[in-house]
Amino acid sequence: APHGCDSPRLNKHSRKGFWLWALGLRFSLRDYGFCMATLLLFCLGSLFYQLNGGPPKVLLEIRQYLGESTFVDDHGPPTPRELPFPSQMIYNRVGKCGSRTVVLLLRILAEKHQFNLVSSDIHNKTRLTKHEQGDLMRNISTIPQPFLYTRHVHFLNFTRFRLEQPVYINIIRDPINRFLSNYFFRRFGDWRGEQNHLVRTPQMKDDERYLDINVCIMENYPECSNPRLFYIVPYFCGQHPQCREPDVWAVERAKQNVIENFLLVGILEELEDVLLLLERLLPHYFSDVLSIYKSPEFWKMGNLTGTVKKHMPTLEALQVLYQRMKYEYDFYNFVRDQFHLTKKKIGLKSASQNSSHEPDFLHELALRTHEPLEEEEEEEDEEEDIGQEDANIWLVQP
Repeated sequence: APHGCDSPRLNKHSRKGFWLWALGLRFSLRDYGFCMATLLLFCLGSLFYQLNGGPPKVLLEIRQYLGESTFVDDHGPPTPRELPFPSQMIYNRVGKCGSRTVVLLLRILAEKHQFNLVSSDIHNKTRLTKHEQGDLMRNISTIPQPFLYTRHVHFLNFTRFRLEQPVYINIIRDPINRFLSNYFFRRFGDWRGEQNHLVRTPQMKDDERYLDINVCIMENYPECSNPRLFYIVPYFCGQHPQCREPDVWAVERAKQNVIENFLLVGILEELEDVLLLLERLLPHYFSDVLSIYKSPEFWKMGNLTGTVKKHMPTLEALQVLYQRMKYEYDFYNFVRDQFHLTKKKIGLKSASQNSSHEPDFLHELALRTHEPLEEEEEEEDEEEDIGQEDANIWLVQP
């Protein structure tokens, strides 16, 4: 009987345990379904993110609610510096066209604006073999950006070597004025005095050093005749062998490169306006350049004085020189017109000058232009190490 009385109690407890077990199973299935549904939604959200290139709006709202900072934001690599455009610059400076002044300014500006300035010490290697061109351009391309590379070198075509073409700038001056400046500088130097230059050019004999400029021109000495007088155009024409020939092809090629690859080509006779334009067009390189240039400290630091013993040839000699340099003047007048057009576009007035190609300048060449301490132009070999095969390649693709 006691056993019979206890049996209903056991059944009652058994039924209660069964319902508790069933209830627990029900909640377990619900949790399992919830987890699976959550996982499915996450997968669909990830798929939607990948297909549409960004996260769903709801995820952005959740992130905004939770806060913008993430583990990657706090512990990932620093955000790369946003580079200005252009971030690759080349100043293939033309000899005796104020490049020393500009390089001194660039040294100050590089420190002030935190760009990399690489100034080559090579002054007598403007024409390069194909192999030398490739090596130089690849080395330039590895300079940390933003950079400005400067060297006396004829225009380099980076795209021919499948490299990104940097942006070029340059400054030229009246061709006869540039020639006269170099002629007297080679013989007598500048502020350092003649004795210093005698040490630097011991190979120059007295009959050459004191050769009258008029005799040099009128008697057709090599220094005062082509191809020596064809100097500015090759800096813009390029490395093609034909760029060294005084003819229309070289001039037109130089003009084309100015339009396509040079941001600005200024003229030394209007240097302050050149610096102002550079400041407007390239503020991340040239901001405050004009105020630095005008400061007494800069002029004292640079010892910027003119070439000594420089004097004007006779009008007859100038006329002969002008005829020999007609291609140089064709290019110079083109650059001057382009420069004045750029000034006009930004609202700068140009000094009244005769824009025609007539040689009125023969009566009043601008000898008062500030001339800096300039590296001497070394004589290059007339024969280049460019073989006939390379020359033919250049003729196909300048």
